[in-house]
Amino acid sequence: MLKVESVRKIYIFFWVEYGFCKIQKQSITKGIIMMSKSRVVLAGIIASLLISSALFVGLSADEAQKSKPKVQEVNKVESFKKLRRIMGIVEEYYVDELSFDEIVDKAIDGLLSNLDAHSNYLNKKKFDDLRANTDGEFGGIGITVGLKDGALTVIAPVDDTPGDKAGLKSGDVIIKVNDQSTIDMSIDDAVNLMRGAPKSKVELTIVRKGESKPLVFNIVRDIIKIDSVKVRKIEESNFAYVRVASFDKNVTRNVTSGLKQLGKVDGIVLDLRNNPGGVLDQAVDLSRLFIKSGVIVSQKGRTKQENIEYKAKGASYGDVPVVVLINGGSASASEIVAGALQDHKRAVLIGEQTFGKGSVQTVMQLDQNEGLKLTTAKYYLPSGRTIQAVGVTPDIVVYPGVAPENENSFSIKESDLKRHLQGELDKANADKTNQQTDKAEAPKDDKKLVTQSMIYQDIQLKTAIDVLKAWGVIGTFGTNKAK
Repeated sequence: MLKVESVRKIYIFFWVEYGFCKIQKQSITKGIIMMSKSRVVLAGIIASLLISSALFVGLSADEAQKSKPKVQEVNKVESFKKLRRIMGIVEEYYVDELSFDEIVDKAIDGLLSNLDAHSNYLNKKKFDDLRANTDGEFGGIGITVGLKDGALTVIAPVDDTPGDKAGLKSGDVIIKVNDQSTIDMSIDDAVNLMRGAPKSKVELTIVRKGESKPLVFNIVRDIIKIDSVKVRKIEESNFAYVRVASFDKNVTRNVTSGLKQLGKVDGIVLDLRNNPGGVLDQAVDLSRLFIKSGVIVSQKGRTKQENIEYKAKGASYGDVPVVVLINGGSASASEIVAGALQDHKRAVLIGEQTFGKGSVQTVMQLDQNEGLKLTTAKYYLPSGRTIQAVGVTPDIVVYPGVAPENENSFSIKESDLKRHLQGELDKANADKTNQQTDKAEAPKDDKKLVTQSMIYQDIQLKTAIDVLKAWGVIGTFGTNKAK
Protein backbone atom coordinates (compact mmCIF):
# COMPACT_ATOMS: atom_id res chain seq x y z
CA MET A 1 0.00 0.00 0.00
CA LEU A 2 2.89 2.37 0.79
CA LYS A 3 4.39 1.85 -2.67
CA VAL A 4 1.02 2.54 -4.23
CA GLU A 5 0.76 5.80 -2.33
CA SER A 6 4.33 6.71 -3.33
CA VAL A 7 3.55 6.05 -6.98
CA ARG A 8 0.39 8.13 -6.61
CA LYS A 9 2.55 10.95 -5.27
CA ILE A 10 4.75 10.76 -8.37
CA TYR A 11 1.68 10.91 -10.57
CA ILE A 12 0.24 13.88 -8.80
CA PHE A 13 3.63 15.56 -9.15
CA PHE A 14 3.78 14.86 -12.88
CA TRP A 15 0.14 15.88 -13.09
CA VAL A 16 1.29 19.38 -12.16
CA GLU A 17 4.04 19.26 -14.78
CA TYR A 18 1.73 18.11 -17.56
CA GLY A 19 -0.97 20.62 -16.65
CA PHE A 20 -3.75 18.05 -16.12
CA CYS A 21 -6.21 20.64 -14.91
CA LYS A 22 -9.31 18.70 -15.96
CA ILE A 23 -8.44 15.57 -13.98
CA GLN A 24 -9.81 15.20 -10.50
CA LYS A 25 -7.26 14.05 -7.98
CA GLN A 26 -9.72 11.46 -6.70
CA SER A 27 -9.99 9.71 -10.06
CA ILE A 28 -6.23 9.31 -10.29
CA THR A 29 -6.11 7.93 -6.76
CA LYS A 30 -8.85 5.41 -7.44
CA GLY A 31 -7.17 4.26 -10.62
CA ILE A 32 -4.01 3.41 -8.78
CA ILE A 33 -5.57 1.84 -5.73
CA MET A 34 -7.56 -0.55 -7.83
CA MET A 35 -4.40 -1.99 -9.40
CA SER A 36 -2.25 -4.80 -8.05
CA LYS A 37 0.20 -3.92 -5.35
CA SER A 38 3.05 -6.28 -6.23
CA ARG A 39 6.41 -4.88 -7.13
CA VAL A 40 6.40 -6.19 -10.70
CA VAL A 41 2.95 -4.89 -11.46
CA LEU A 42 3.78 -1.52 -9.96
CA ALA A 43 6.57 -1.12 -12.45
CA GLY A 44 4.07 -1.83 -15.15
CA ILE A 45 1.64 0.68 -13.70
CA ILE A 46 4.20 3.44 -14.07
CA ALA A 47 4.91 2.61 -17.67
CA SER A 48 1.31 2.04 -18.67
CA LEU A 49 0.02 5.22 -17.10
CA LEU A 50 2.71 7.28 -18.76
CA ILE A 51 2.07 5.70 -22.11
CA SER A 52 -1.52 6.76 -21.69
CA SER A 53 -0.61 10.40 -21.12
CA ALA A 54 -2.81 11.42 -24.05
CA LEU A 55 -5.79 10.28 -22.02
CA PHE A 56 -4.85 12.65 -19.18
CA VAL A 57 -4.87 15.70 -21.39
CA GLY A 58 -8.50 15.31 -22.19
CA LEU A 59 -8.72 12.72 -25.03
CA SER A 60 -11.05 9.76 -24.75
CA ALA A 61 -9.60 6.22 -24.49
CA ASP A 62 -10.56 5.44 -28.09
CA GLU A 63 -8.95 8.61 -29.38
CA ALA A 64 -5.81 7.82 -27.43
CA GLN A 65 -5.56 4.38 -29.01
CA LYS A 66 -6.02 5.77 -32.48
CA SER A 67 -3.50 8.60 -32.13
CA LYS A 68 0.16 7.85 -32.72
CA PRO A 69 2.46 8.89 -29.89
CA LYS A 70 4.59 11.90 -30.65
CA VAL A 71 8.34 11.78 -30.36
CA GLN A 72 8.21 14.04 -27.34
CA GLU A 73 5.80 11.73 -25.51
CA VAL A 74 7.92 8.67 -26.34
CA ASN A 75 10.95 10.46 -24.93
CA LYS A 76 9.02 11.24 -21.74
CA VAL A 77 8.14 7.57 -21.33
CA GLU A 78 11.75 6.50 -21.80
CA SER A 79 12.95 9.11 -19.34
CA PHE A 80 10.44 7.95 -16.76
CA LYS A 81 11.55 4.35 -17.28
CA LYS A 82 15.09 5.45 -16.47
CA LEU A 83 13.87 7.06 -13.24
CA ARG A 84 11.98 3.87 -12.37
CA ARG A 85 15.07 1.73 -12.90
CA ILE A 86 17.29 3.98 -10.77
CA MET A 87 14.76 4.10 -7.95
CA GLY A 88 14.55 0.30 -8.02
CA ILE A 89 18.35 -0.02 -7.82
CA VAL A 90 18.51 2.43 -4.89
CA GLU A 91 15.78 0.52 -3.05
CA GLU A 92 17.59 -2.81 -3.57
CA TYR A 93 21.26 -1.97 -3.13
CA TYR A 94 21.74 1.33 -1.24
CA VAL A 95 23.84 0.81 1.92
CA ASP A 96 21.07 2.10 4.22
CA GLU A 97 17.57 0.69 3.93
CA LEU A 98 15.13 3.23 2.49
CA SER A 99 11.41 2.89 2.02
CA PHE A 100 10.05 3.45 -1.44
CA ASP A 101 8.24 6.53 -0.12
CA GLU A 102 11.53 7.98 1.15
CA ILE A 103 13.12 7.38 -2.25
CA VAL A 104 10.25 9.15 -3.99
CA ASP A 105 10.52 12.15 -1.66
CA LYS A 106 14.28 12.39 -2.23
CA ALA A 107 13.80 12.15 -5.99
CA ILE A 108 11.27 15.00 -5.96
CA ASP A 109 13.46 17.07 -3.63
CA GLY A 110 16.42 16.58 -5.93
CA LEU A 111 14.47 17.66 -9.00
CA LEU A 112 13.06 20.83 -7.46
CA SER A 113 16.23 21.95 -5.67
CA ASN A 114 18.04 21.84 -9.00
CA LEU A 115 15.50 24.11 -10.70
CA ASP A 116 16.11 27.24 -8.63
CA ALA A 117 16.58 28.38 -5.05
CA HIS A 118 12.87 28.93 -4.40
CA SER A 119 11.15 25.80 -5.77
CA ASN A 120 10.74 22.92 -3.36
CA TYR A 121 8.55 19.99 -2.33
CA LEU A 122 6.46 20.53 0.80
CA ASN A 123 6.06 17.34 2.77
CA LYS A 124 3.64 17.23 5.69
CA LYS A 125 6.00 18.99 8.12
CA LYS A 126 6.98 21.73 5.65
CA PHE A 127 3.37 22.18 4.61
CA ASP A 128 2.33 22.58 8.24
CA ASP A 129 5.15 25.12 8.73
CA LEU A 130 3.91 27.08 5.74
CA ARG A 131 0.42 27.24 7.24
CA ALA A 132 1.88 28.44 10.55
CA ASN A 133 3.77 31.17 8.73
CA THR A 134 0.64 32.53 7.12
CA ASP A 135 -1.98 31.84 9.76
CA GLY A 136 -0.26 31.96 13.10
CA GLU A 137 2.17 33.89 15.24
CA PHE A 138 5.70 32.59 15.63
CA GLY A 139 9.02 33.56 17.14
CA GLY A 140 11.98 34.52 15.00
CA ILE A 141 14.98 36.83 14.71
CA GLY A 142 13.68 39.22 12.04
CA ILE A 143 15.87 38.63 9.00
CA THR A 144 15.06 37.76 5.41
CA VAL A 145 17.34 35.27 3.70
CA GLY A 146 17.89 34.01 0.18
CA LEU A 147 20.36 31.96 -1.83
CA LYS A 148 23.00 34.05 -3.59
CA ASP A 149 25.73 32.30 -5.55
CA GLY A 150 24.64 29.09 -3.81
CA ALA A 151 25.13 30.46 -0.29
CA LEU A 152 22.51 31.23 2.35
CA THR A 153 22.68 35.02 2.48
CA VAL A 154 21.02 37.67 4.62
CA ILE A 155 18.94 39.83 2.29
CA ALA A 156 18.08 42.28 5.02
CA PRO A 157 17.49 42.50 8.77
CA VAL A 158 14.13 44.01 9.63
CA ASP A 159 14.26 47.27 11.56
CA ASP A 160 14.24 46.94 15.37
CA THR A 161 14.14 43.13 15.43
CA PRO A 162 16.55 40.80 17.29
CA GLY A 163 18.61 40.22 14.13
CA ASP A 164 18.91 43.94 13.49
CA LYS A 165 19.83 44.73 17.11
CA ALA A 166 22.42 41.91 17.15
CA GLY A 167 24.24 43.54 14.24
CA LEU A 168 23.45 41.25 11.28
CA LYS A 169 23.94 43.00 7.93
CA SER A 170 22.78 42.62 4.37
CA GLY A 171 25.20 40.34 2.53
CA ASP A 172 26.18 38.26 5.57
CA VAL A 173 26.58 34.60 4.56
CA ILE A 174 25.15 32.17 7.14
CA ILE A 175 27.31 29.03 7.22
CA LYS A 176 25.84 27.44 10.38
CA VAL A 177 22.57 27.57 12.32
CA ASN A 178 23.35 26.24 15.78
CA ASP A 179 25.53 23.24 14.96
CA GLN A 180 24.07 22.50 11.52
CA SER A 181 25.87 23.49 8.34
CA THR A 182 23.78 25.40 5.80
CA ILE A 183 25.72 24.02 2.82
CA ASP A 184 23.17 22.45 0.42
CA MET A 185 20.40 23.35 2.89
CA SER A 186 17.14 24.68 1.42
CA ILE A 187 15.92 28.15 2.35
CA ASP A 188 12.81 26.74 3.99
CA ASP A 189 14.83 24.33 6.14
CA ALA A 190 17.16 27.13 7.22
CA VAL A 191 14.25 29.42 8.08
CA ASN A 192 12.60 26.69 10.14
CA LEU A 193 15.83 26.21 12.11
CA MET A 194 16.03 29.92 12.89
CA ARG A 195 12.42 30.08 14.06
CA GLY A 196 11.44 28.98 17.51
CA ALA A 197 9.70 29.90 20.70
CA PRO A 198 10.04 33.52 21.83
CA LYS A 199 12.88 34.04 24.39
CA SER A 200 14.70 30.95 23.10
CA LYS A 201 18.21 31.34 21.63
CA VAL A 202 19.68 30.54 18.23
CA GLU A 203 23.33 30.70 17.24
CA LEU A 204 24.32 31.89 13.76
CA THR A 205 27.82 31.59 12.33
CA ILE A 206 28.33 34.02 9.49
CA VAL A 207 31.01 35.05 7.01
CA ARG A 208 31.19 38.78 6.39
CA LYS A 209 33.12 40.61 3.71
CA GLY A 210 36.13 42.35 5.22
CA GLU A 211 36.30 40.06 8.27
CA SER A 212 39.25 37.67 8.56
CA LYS A 213 37.30 34.92 10.35
CA PRO A 214 33.67 33.83 10.82
CA LEU A 215 31.54 35.76 13.32
CA VAL A 216 29.24 34.07 15.84
CA PHE A 217 25.94 35.69 16.91
CA ASN A 218 23.82 34.40 19.78
CA ILE A 219 20.37 35.86 19.24
CA VAL A 220 17.28 35.66 21.43
CA ARG A 221 14.12 35.02 19.40
CA ASP A 222 11.08 37.23 19.75
CA ILE A 223 7.64 37.77 18.24
CA ILE A 224 8.32 39.71 15.06
CA LYS A 225 6.16 42.79 14.74
CA ILE A 226 7.14 45.08 11.89
CA ASP A 227 6.52 48.81 11.83
CA SER A 228 6.66 48.88 8.07
CA VAL A 229 6.15 52.62 7.41
CA LYS A 230 7.66 55.79 8.89
CA VAL A 231 6.87 59.24 7.45
CA ARG A 232 8.77 62.26 8.77
CA LYS A 233 9.58 65.79 7.73
CA ILE A 234 13.21 66.55 6.97
CA GLU A 235 14.55 69.36 9.14
CA GLU A 236 15.29 72.75 7.50
CA SER A 237 13.40 71.78 4.35
CA ASN A 238 9.97 71.07 2.97
CA PHE A 239 10.93 67.52 2.06
CA ALA A 240 9.34 64.31 3.34
CA TYR A 241 11.24 61.20 4.40
CA VAL A 242 9.28 57.98 3.76
CA ARG A 243 10.78 54.79 5.16
CA VAL A 244 9.20 51.51 3.95
CA ALA A 245 10.78 48.55 5.79
CA SER A 246 8.65 45.86 4.12
CA PHE A 247 5.54 45.57 2.00
CA ASP A 248 2.67 44.43 4.19
CA LYS A 249 -0.99 44.89 3.31
CA ASN A 250 -1.21 48.40 4.81
CA VAL A 251 1.86 50.07 3.28
CA THR A 252 0.19 52.34 0.72
CA ARG A 253 -2.54 53.42 3.12
CA ASN A 254 0.02 54.31 5.82
CA VAL A 255 2.28 56.17 3.38
CA THR A 256 -0.67 58.17 2.04
CA SER A 257 -1.88 59.00 5.54
CA GLY A 258 1.58 60.10 6.66
CA LEU A 259 2.11 62.35 3.65
CA LYS A 260 -1.31 63.95 4.08
CA GLN A 261 -0.39 64.89 7.65
CA LEU A 262 2.69 66.72 6.36
CA GLY A 263 0.67 68.69 3.83
CA LYS A 264 2.20 69.94 0.58
CA VAL A 265 5.84 68.84 0.17
CA ASP A 266 8.47 69.88 -2.36
CA GLY A 267 10.20 66.51 -2.55
CA ILE A 268 10.16 62.96 -1.17
CA VAL A 269 12.99 60.66 -0.10
CA LEU A 270 11.67 57.08 -0.40
CA ASP A 271 13.92 54.80 1.66
CA LEU A 272 13.74 51.18 0.47
CA ARG A 273 17.10 50.07 1.89
CA ASN A 274 17.04 46.61 3.50
CA ASN A 275 13.44 46.15 2.36
CA PRO A 276 13.11 42.43 1.50
CA GLY A 277 9.78 42.82 -0.32
CA GLY A 278 6.36 41.44 0.52
CA VAL A 279 2.91 41.91 -1.02
CA LEU A 280 3.10 42.64 -4.76
CA ASP A 281 -0.19 44.59 -4.82
CA GLN A 282 1.23 47.05 -2.30
CA ALA A 283 4.35 47.59 -4.39
CA VAL A 284 2.13 48.35 -7.38
CA ASP A 285 -0.15 50.68 -5.38
CA LEU A 286 2.82 52.55 -3.89
CA SER A 287 4.24 53.07 -7.39
CA ARG A 288 0.85 54.41 -8.49
CA LEU A 289 1.23 57.30 -6.04
CA PHE A 290 4.09 58.63 -8.17
CA ILE A 291 3.56 57.31 -11.72
CA LYS A 292 0.75 58.87 -13.75
CA SER A 293 0.41 56.38 -16.59
CA GLY A 294 1.95 53.36 -18.23
CA VAL A 295 3.04 49.90 -17.13
CA ILE A 296 4.46 49.51 -13.63
CA VAL A 297 5.45 45.85 -13.77
CA SER A 298 4.51 42.76 -15.75
CA GLN A 299 4.65 39.13 -14.79
CA LYS A 300 5.33 36.48 -17.42
CA GLY A 301 5.22 32.70 -17.19
CA ARG A 302 4.46 29.70 -19.39
CA THR A 303 0.74 29.62 -18.67
CA LYS A 304 -1.80 32.25 -19.63
CA GLN A 305 -2.92 32.93 -16.06
CA GLU A 306 0.65 33.85 -15.09
CA ASN A 307 0.89 36.61 -17.71
CA ILE A 308 -0.30 39.73 -15.92
CA GLU A 309 0.34 43.43 -16.54
CA TYR A 310 -0.05 46.06 -13.82
CA LYS A 311 -0.62 49.67 -14.92
CA ALA A 312 -0.64 53.09 -13.30
CA LYS A 313 -3.94 54.75 -12.42
CA GLY A 314 -3.16 58.41 -11.99
CA ALA A 315 -0.91 59.68 -9.24
CA SER A 316 -1.52 61.76 -6.12
CA TYR A 317 2.14 62.78 -6.08
CA GLY A 318 2.87 62.50 -9.80
CA ASP A 319 4.59 65.90 -9.99
CA VAL A 320 6.57 65.74 -6.76
CA PRO A 321 10.33 65.05 -7.13
CA VAL A 322 11.28 61.63 -5.70
CA VAL A 323 14.65 60.17 -4.72
CA VAL A 324 14.80 56.47 -3.85
CA LEU A 325 17.41 54.92 -1.55
CA ILE A 326 18.34 51.29 -2.32
CA ASN A 327 21.04 48.78 -1.35
CA GLY A 328 21.87 45.07 -1.45
CA GLY A 329 19.07 44.38 1.03
CA SER A 330 16.41 45.80 -1.30
CA ALA A 331 14.68 42.83 -2.90
CA SER A 332 11.57 41.68 -4.73
CA ALA A 333 8.72 44.19 -4.25
CA SER A 334 11.12 47.01 -3.33
CA GLU A 335 13.08 46.35 -6.55
CA ILE A 336 9.85 46.57 -8.53
CA VAL A 337 9.05 50.00 -7.06
CA ALA A 338 12.58 51.34 -7.55
CA GLY A 339 12.87 49.92 -11.08
CA ALA A 340 9.46 51.23 -12.18
CA LEU A 341 10.20 54.74 -10.92
CA GLN A 342 13.59 54.63 -12.64
CA ASP A 343 12.18 53.41 -15.98
CA HIS A 344 9.50 56.12 -15.94
CA LYS A 345 12.14 58.73 -15.06
CA ARG A 346 10.14 59.62 -11.96
CA ALA A 347 12.95 59.21 -9.50
CA VAL A 348 16.69 59.30 -9.02
CA LEU A 349 17.99 56.09 -7.44
CA ILE A 350 20.82 56.45 -4.94
CA GLY A 351 22.80 53.79 -3.07
CA GLU A 352 23.96 50.34 -4.09
CA GLN A 353 22.96 47.48 -6.42
CA THR A 354 19.82 45.65 -5.23
CA PHE A 355 19.57 41.94 -4.40
CA GLY A 356 18.04 40.63 -7.64
CA LYS A 357 14.96 38.63 -6.61
CA GLY A 358 12.41 38.91 -9.40
CA SER A 359 10.59 35.59 -9.59
CA VAL A 360 7.07 34.46 -8.62
CA GLN A 361 6.40 31.36 -6.51
CA THR A 362 3.07 29.55 -6.50
CA VAL A 363 2.08 27.02 -3.82
CA MET A 364 0.17 24.09 -5.32
CA GLN A 365 -1.58 21.74 -2.91
CA LEU A 366 -1.07 18.10 -3.91
CA ASP A 367 -3.32 16.67 -1.23
CA GLN A 368 -4.42 17.59 2.27
CA ASN A 369 -0.94 17.31 3.77
CA GLU A 370 1.51 17.94 0.92
CA GLY A 371 2.25 20.69 -1.53
CA LEU A 372 4.60 22.04 -4.11
CA LYS A 373 6.17 25.50 -4.19
CA LEU A 374 7.16 26.21 -7.76
CA THR A 375 8.60 29.22 -9.55
CA THR A 376 5.98 29.97 -12.19
CA ALA A 377 6.83 33.44 -13.51
CA LYS A 378 9.32 36.32 -13.56
CA TYR A 379 8.78 40.04 -13.05
CA TYR A 380 9.66 42.49 -15.82
CA LEU A 381 10.04 46.23 -15.43
CA PRO A 382 8.41 48.74 -17.83
CA SER A 383 11.50 48.81 -20.08
CA GLY A 384 11.30 45.02 -20.47
CA ARG A 385 14.32 44.23 -18.32
CA THR A 386 14.21 41.58 -15.62
CA ILE A 387 15.53 41.99 -12.09
CA GLN A 388 16.02 38.25 -11.48
CA ALA A 389 19.67 37.60 -10.55
CA VAL A 390 20.50 41.09 -11.89
CA GLY A 391 18.92 43.60 -9.56
CA VAL A 392 18.46 47.33 -10.08
CA THR A 393 21.45 49.61 -10.58
CA PRO A 394 21.30 53.03 -8.85
CA ASP A 395 21.69 56.19 -10.89
CA ILE A 396 24.19 57.46 -8.33
CA VAL A 397 26.34 54.92 -6.48
CA VAL A 398 26.91 55.94 -2.86
CA TYR A 399 28.26 53.55 -0.26
CA PRO A 400 27.07 53.78 3.35
CA GLY A 401 28.91 55.82 5.94
CA VAL A 402 29.04 59.11 7.79
CA ALA A 403 28.83 62.32 5.78
CA PRO A 404 31.83 64.63 6.32
CA GLU A 405 31.12 67.75 8.32
CA ASN A 406 32.02 71.22 7.08
CA GLU A 407 35.82 71.43 7.25
CA ASN A 408 35.69 75.20 7.59
CA SER A 409 33.45 75.25 10.64
CA PHE A 410 36.25 76.91 12.68
CA SER A 411 36.28 79.95 10.37
CA ILE A 412 35.54 83.19 12.30
CA LYS A 413 35.94 86.92 11.97
CA GLU A 414 39.08 88.55 13.39
CA SER A 415 37.01 90.62 15.82
CA ASP A 416 35.59 87.46 17.34
CA LEU A 417 38.89 85.61 17.56
CA LYS A 418 39.76 86.27 21.22
CA ARG A 419 36.21 85.58 22.39
CA HIS A 420 36.08 82.37 20.40
CA LEU A 421 39.43 81.14 21.64
CA GLN A 422 38.46 81.92 25.24
CA GLY A 423 35.33 79.86 24.70
CA GLU A 424 37.38 76.96 23.40
CA LEU A 425 39.71 77.26 26.40
CA ASP A 426 36.75 77.11 28.80
CA LYS A 427 35.57 73.97 27.07
CA ALA A 428 39.00 72.37 27.42
CA ASN A 429 39.05 73.09 31.15
CA ALA A 430 35.58 71.68 31.72
CA ASP A 431 35.04 68.56 33.80
CA LYS A 432 36.15 65.53 31.69
CA THR A 433 33.46 63.34 33.16
CA ASN A 434 30.79 65.68 31.96
CA GLN A 435 32.44 65.77 28.56
CA GLN A 436 32.33 61.99 28.31
CA THR A 437 28.72 61.93 29.37
CA ASP A 438 27.81 64.51 26.76
CA LYS A 439 29.62 62.56 24.05
CA ALA A 440 27.87 59.34 25.01
CA GLU A 441 24.44 60.85 24.71
CA ALA A 442 22.83 59.96 21.39
CA PRO A 443 20.66 62.52 19.65
CA LYS A 444 17.02 62.12 20.59
CA ASP A 445 14.87 60.40 18.00
CA ASP A 446 12.13 62.85 17.08
CA LYS A 447 9.37 60.62 15.71
CA LYS A 448 8.17 63.39 13.42
CA LEU A 449 11.48 64.83 12.21
CA VAL A 450 14.67 63.77 10.42
CA THR A 451 17.24 66.00 12.10
CA GLN A 452 20.49 67.39 10.72
CA SER A 453 22.37 65.11 13.10
CA MET A 454 20.64 62.07 11.59
CA ILE A 455 21.38 63.30 8.07
CA TYR A 456 25.11 63.66 8.70
CA GLN A 457 25.22 60.13 10.12
CA ASP A 458 23.94 58.75 6.79
CA ILE A 459 25.77 59.88 3.66
CA GLN A 460 23.29 58.11 1.38
CA LEU A 461 20.41 60.06 2.93
CA LYS A 462 22.38 63.31 2.75
CA THR A 463 23.09 62.70 -0.94
CA ALA A 464 19.38 62.10 -1.56
CA ILE A 465 18.47 65.41 0.09
CA ASP A 466 21.18 67.22 -1.89
CA VAL A 467 19.74 65.79 -5.11
CA LEU A 468 16.26 67.03 -4.15
CA LYS A 469 17.70 70.51 -3.53
CA ALA A 470 19.38 70.48 -6.94
CA TRP A 471 16.19 69.14 -8.50
CA GLY A 472 14.30 72.13 -7.08
CA VAL A 473 16.80 74.50 -8.65
CA ILE A 474 16.77 72.82 -12.08
CA GLY A 475 13.07 72.03 -12.03
CA THR A 476 12.99 70.03 -15.23
CA PHE A 477 13.54 66.40 -14.21
CA GLY A 478 10.75 63.91 -13.75
CA THR A 479 8.29 64.21 -16.60
CA ASN A 480 6.31 60.98 -16.52
CA LYS A 481 6.03 59.55 -20.00
CA ALA A 482 3.50 56.82 -20.64
CA LYS A 483 4.96 53.48 -21.52
